[in-house]
Amino acid sequence: MGELQILHHKIYGGNAPYSTGKPVLFILHGLFGTLDNWHNIARQLSGEFTVISVDQRNHGRSFHSPDMDLELMADDLKILADHLGIAEFHLLGHSMGGKVALTFVQRHPGLVEKLVIADIAPKAYASGHDSIFEAMLRLPISELNSRQEAEEHLAEDIAQEGVRLFILKNIERRDEGGFRWKLNLDAIHLNYDRILVAVEPDWPYSGPVLFMRGASSHYITDEDMLHIPDHYPYAQFVSIPNAGHWLHADNPPAFIHQLEYFLNH
Repeated sequence: MGELQILHHKIYGGNAPYSTGKPVLFILHGLFGTLDNWHNIARQLSGEFTVISVDQRNHGRSFHSPDMDLELMADDLKILADHLGIAEFHLLGHSMGGKVALTFVQRHPGLVEKLVIADIAPKAYASGHDSIFEAMLRLPISELNSRQEAEEHLAEDIAQEGVRLFILKNIERRDEGGFRWKLNLDAIHLNYDRILVAVEPDWPYSGPVLFMRGASSHYITDEDMLHIPDHYPYAQFVSIPNAGHWLHADNPPAFIHQLEYFLNH
């Protein structure tokens, strides 16, 4: 068996999280994201919590692997927590990261004090990123001369400027010229269906969990909120006003207020 691979991560609010005396909060980003997407949130929370923001496998600066599913990514977090000597913590996951967080508490019960799921439900989702994958796979990334040129290519398939800029955070210049993907695009694409699946615990999860949704997002519906307590009987729900799927970026003050209130009460 090979050496365990440790997820790339950044710690806010202390270099030794197990000795700061503050509660620990792990943050898991969504599909195509990186820990950098959560920098401002993590920084603002770091006075009260030791925040550990994570690049999940095949994303950001974490290791690349041909294998990728919710169980593997949940176990990646367990390996990181063990590596850092952290036995108990709060856990926040957004979108794909929320699915990983739900899988984590199923596989490793008792480690998470409070669970926060941002704009994702435990249900299976239909494929919703096909056009984005196609645009990314068609991008002649090694031949590009500038980020502007990359955005112009992506604009042929992706109308929303915010989505294009989000995707472009995943490219970096090569020493020999052109650009490359920081993420493992091929592996994410091949395993995409494995992260769309439902997370169905074998028993009701008895811990406190907050489901946060963007008021303008469709990822958590009113019907979902009726059924989620079947598996998460202590679930609470809040909607973040003036926010879509990227609720933490659309309305940071409201997001942080609701997050802190839940974690502290």
